[in-house]
Amino acid sequence: MPRLLITLLTNCIALWIASVVIGPIGYGHKFGTLVLAGLVLGLVNFALRPLVILLTLPAVILSLGLSLLLVNALMLWLTSKFVTGLHVGGFWSTVGGALVMWVVNMALRPWVGLSQIEARRRSSRRKELRRQERW
Repeated sequence: MPRLLITLLTNCIALWIASVVIGPIGYGHKFGTLVLAGLVLGLVNFALRPLVILLTLPAVILSLGLSLLLVNALMLWLTSKFVTGLHVGGFWSTVGGALVMWVVNMALRPWVGLSQIEARRRSSRRKELRRQERW
C-alpha cells in the first residue's frame, strides 16, 4: 500500500511540474483532476506499459532505450484520454511532458529508494527476531 501512495504522489508532482514547464499540458488547476490523473497514470503504467514495451522490444533495443520515451509519451497520452480534465496538447508537448516527468521521477527516486531500503531492513530484522524466538 505505501508503494502505491508513493507512486501516486510522485506522479502528481511530476504532472504538476510538467504542466508548469510545458505550456499545452494542463489539468485545469483542479487538485482533484491532478490526483485522479496521477492515479490513472500509475494504473496505466502498471497494466499497459509492460505489454507495450514487450511489443516494441526490437525498437527499444535498436534505439538503445530511447524509444522508451515514446512509450512514456503514449502512457501520458492514454492518461489524458481517460481523465477528462487533463490536456496534453500535441505530439511534441506530450513527448516533452514525458521527458519532464522522467526527470522529476529520477530526481525523486533517491528519497523513495531510501524508504524502500529502510523497510526491507526492518522486515529482515523482524524475520531474524522471529527465528531467534523460535529457537
